[in-house]
Amino acid sequence: MEKVIPIKEEKPLISVIVPVYNGQDYLENCITSIEHQTYDNLEIIIINDGSTDRTGAICVKLKEKYDNIRVVTLEDEGVSVARNAGIDMARGGFLTFVDADDRLRPKALEVLYDSILSTGCDIAGCRFQSFQEQKEWDKQLKIMHRIKEPAVYKPAEYLKKEILKGNSRCWSKLYRRSVVGNLRFQKGLSIGEDMLFLMELLPYVKKIAETDYPGYGYYQNPKGAMNREFTPKYMDQITCWEMARDKAIAIDKSIEGEITTILLMSIMLVAGKIALLSLPKRRQQREAVRTCRDKLKKELKVQGAYDGLSKGYRLKVRLFQMVPGLYLSFYHFRKYL
Repeated sequence: MEKVIPIKEEKPLISVIVPVYNGQDYLENCITSIEHQTYDNLEIIIINDGSTDRTGAICVKLKEKYDNIRVVTLEDEGVSVARNAGIDMARGGFLTFVDADDRLRPKALEVLYDSILSTGCDIAGCRFQSFQEQKEWDKQLKIMHRIKEPAVYKPAEYLKKEILKGNSRCWSKLYRRSVVGNLRFQKGLSIGEDMLFLMELLPYVKKIAETDYPGYGYYQNPKGAMNREFTPKYMDQITCWEMARDKAIAIDKSIEGEITTILLMSIMLVAGKIALLSLPKRRQQREAVRTCRDKLKKELKVQGAYDGLSKGYRLKVRLFQMVPGLYLSFYHFRKYL
């Protein structure tokens, strides 16, 4: 009898979406880390969002080197539009997002896919490790990590135990393409937009898996959005949490106080960012300061919001409420002493 050789079933295609703006110093390392994944059925979609450095030339070089890369060029339309363009182009049954200055461990996508497969979840996430220099990342790669069974959450549980505890990032996760559907990132938002994307996904999700495997490498980029000088776009952080609160309350009304506490902290973080400006520049942001103060006053009326703040934040809130100009000056000088 002729021996029957079982046909090896090909794993489904994963679309890796990589938005980049002026990433000439790190894009190639990012793409190399994706190409070296142990999960080998990948397409990589690079969205060059109006870069003015050598990023465009590097994209051409990478496309010539690897046959699974596609490149689209936009005119500096923002990270939300860039990610949306990637979703629209994606042909895979699964999606993931990688920021161009970050890296993946070689097993990252395999671990995420296996987590979805073993649990039947719609989304799987992993932990991340921060790094600042190449040698630090190389050292982290040498550390072996045991892959444990993932935790599985229903949407309401995930909201309380993960998103509201800081796991509000869209990267370091793998998504079934079917659950993303026609949902897209909110255009015009550049800080907090990934958290809002997750919040909007929750009503369409049955289960979410989280593994403690540190598969994602997060580069602490000194030129990153959160490290830049304040601009009005920083107000997006407040807007996103306001929008997210409405969606969260629709899932679980009991968390209104808890999520409003986070909103209060976001307002104070924005105020702190304004405080780091020079005095002439701070004066130019009087309207933003007024908006922060008005929103703070309004949100403090939500039951449980103030009580959820730490003692340090409570003191900051009181000072900013009473004497915003003095608070900003004190914060500025304390940071630069």
